[in-house]
Amino acid sequence: MPVTLTVDGPRWRDHLRRVAAAHPGIVPVAKGNGYGFGLGRLARKAGWLGRDLLAVGTYDELPEVLARFEGDVLVMSPWRPFLDAPTDSRIVHTVGRPDDLAALAGRDDRPRVVLEGLTSMRRHGFTEDQLEQLDRGGVQVEGLALHLPIGVDGTREVHDWLSLGLDATVFVSHLSDAQLGELATRHPDTLLRPRIGTALWLGDRGALTVTATVLDVHPVTRGQHAGYRQRRAPRDGHVVVVAGGTAHGIGLEAPTPASSSRQRAVALARGGLDAAGRALSPYSVGGKQRWFLEPPHMQSSMLFLPASVTPPAVGDELPLDVRFTTTYFDRIIVS
Repeated sequence: MPVTLTVDGPRWRDHLRRVAAAHPGIVPVAKGNGYGFGLGRLARKAGWLGRDLLAVGTYDELPEVLARFEGDVLVMSPWRPFLDAPTDSRIVHTVGRPDDLAALAGRDDRPRVVLEGLTSMRRHGFTEDQLEQLDRGGVQVEGLALHLPIGVDGTREVHDWLSLGLDATVFVSHLSDAQLGELATRHPDTLLRPRIGTALWLGDRGALTVTATVLDVHPVTRGQHAGYRQRRAPRDGHVVVVAGGTAHGIGLEAPTPASSSRQRAVALARGGLDAAGRALSPYSVGGKQRWFLEPPHMQSSMLFLPASVTPPAVGDELPLDVRFTTTYFDRIIVS
């Protein structure tokens, strides 16, 4: 029962080369579900791009990546003494607390570390005062990491950190090309290394097509019950059973940021529909997204089509609009 990601290989690879060429110091990011591609595939592609450093999110992601990438691997989550972190010399740890740095410095292998600054994200990191007073003995400091908020101009904040003159290499996240260019001009002696995931792997969505197989089609009359929860058909039409469910990430979503009036309005409207038992699915039939009959099952979903819409045939592939970072595909086909 496949949910399939089909990749236009030549177009996707051309996009990867363009992004890498535009960012000479790029550190590709492979974390979570590998942006839908899987960690192993992205690790191999980072090597194909000639990168010397790859970033992952957590230590649990290391085994799959280290086996497929010959360069060094930066773990972006901060190191903690209670983590089961390997001692491979290719691993670069992120450190953001004085106690953790002291613990790493006590090891015999002089671990490689990136010192993280506490930005306006307020997530992890040293304050500016802490960084200036750190004892860096016992570790190999590879640079400074600055993780910035999304959707804001972080150049002023980065400039303030760089003005401290702490490190020659600075790893940054969530800066636009224009912002990176401005900072490079103002700080020519600093090597800026942007950590890029979404814009690299998913930056050309036209190269990526997601489809799901139609598994069954049943005519229903208005009021007829169907599904686990015996929902009533709102009118005459068809129930379409299609591949893809909660195990694939279908129907699962993060809370809205509600940072704009439009997002708040959409959230309110969606809440009203949820209360009425209605939810728009990511599946399209006849060029239009269709409603779930009921919440997705584990590996399949049930859609309702009104009688005015010609139903697909069993075995047809329906277009599927998904969030790649939360979707697990049964098949990935790269041309």
